[in-house]
Amino acid sequence: MNETTTQPTAPLRARAEIDLGALRANVRTLRALAPGAALMAVVKSDAYGHGAVPCARAAVEAGATWLGTATPEEALDLRARAGLPDGVRIMCWLWTPGGPWREAIEADLDVSVSGMWALEEVTAAARAVGLPARVQLKADTGLGRNGCQPGDDWAELIAAALRAEGDGLLRITGLWSHLACADEPGHPSIDAQLALFREMVSYAEERGVRAEVRHIANSPATLTRSDSHFDLVRTGIAVYGISPSPEVGSPDDFGLRAVMSLKASVALVKQVPGGHGVSYGHHYVTPGATTLGLIPVGYADGIPRHASGTGPVLIGGKWRTVAGRVAMDQFVVDLGGDEPEVGAEAILFGAGDRGEPTAEDWAQAAGTIAYEIVTRIGTRVPRVYVNEVVGEGVGEGGPGVDPEVVSEVVPEIIPGYEGDDVAQGLDVKRSGT
Repeated sequence: MNETTTQPTAPLRARAEIDLGALRANVRTLRALAPGAALMAVVKSDAYGHGAVPCARAAVEAGATWLGTATPEEALDLRARAGLPDGVRIMCWLWTPGGPWREAIEADLDVSVSGMWALEEVTAAARAVGLPARVQLKADTGLGRNGCQPGDDWAELIAAALRAEGDGLLRITGLWSHLACADEPGHPSIDAQLALFREMVSYAEERGVRAEVRHIANSPATLTRSDSHFDLVRTGIAVYGISPSPEVGSPDDFGLRAVMSLKASVALVKQVPGGHGVSYGHHYVTPGATTLGLIPVGYADGIPRHASGTGPVLIGGKWRTVAGRVAMDQFVVDLGGDEPEVGAEAILFGAGDRGEPTAEDWAQAAGTIAYEIVTRIGTRVPRVYVNEVVGEGVGEGGPGVDPEVVSEVVPEIIPGYEGDDVAQGLDVKRSGT
């Protein structure tokens, strides 16, 4: 029996096809790269725009035993809606004062603590609810964001956490940190952070901490640094078949396949003369008589305006480029005289194995990172889930699924998709997971 591929029953203005078979294959591949560690699938920001609940379920089906989110609200929603098997742990790490500590304890979440204020709040909540909190202590080994500083601050936090554990208010379930430059292989900070992490873990263990897991590896470290795997690897972008950076390697180099394909229907094809301005500001003027195609997605759908004049699209087997500015709801491509039918499929990005652009191609066009390209796809774009059924054969041990395996099952289409809004930042430094 094969995993089933399901197809849309009617054309849509636009859709993001989410291949859960590819996601399961990616998780299996990542687990094989870190055979001595458990795997956390990071599903923050609605699984990087792919849909947290379906992706979490698929990752667990493929062997992930941990799920990670940034905010406690994301974790609580996942615990409430995903219907996960017993034993699957959910961790969240981005807390602010007054957060839902009590709800997190009652939902059996692992919560991250980086300083004394958070430890005080979580122990107070544990005392009020009458249950011990599952607490993971985060060390800042050099990223300079969240996490406790080494030295006196770490000593104070460890001592206080052990006292609270002795009082039955919490269990120290993890010691962890985050790498700053793992997507730049050979960067000296990687070895420095790993060395400091080992020192801070040793200090905690010498004083009696017996954590279930120690972890520092994100996606790039999972792919390239086996000495960083410890007890658990936290894989984010790699789960979705995207390389953390070109410097690390391509998805094909690691046997990964992109999970999201963004497609739209050509809304209009028309002939225009040479010298015709296109889109706002006339930043593109036709060099001669040609045909223009209207693609009905824009920056309100997450298409980066910074890709105006550079973003690639596959139409009729040929790469086209955004002509002029990306507008809020639409952009134009110069078809060079070709006249595809209205309603023809335009593929903005996908796995790349059928000639289409990839999210990395759009990242290069927009001066950003592939993480942002997929995460920013907005709520007006329905997610269409394919390969939802777990089976044997297709994708097993490999990077993808067979596109020819089709069933009559109607796909899950979510037209009122409720994802997270994503800021359109220009910082091209890779993020961490």
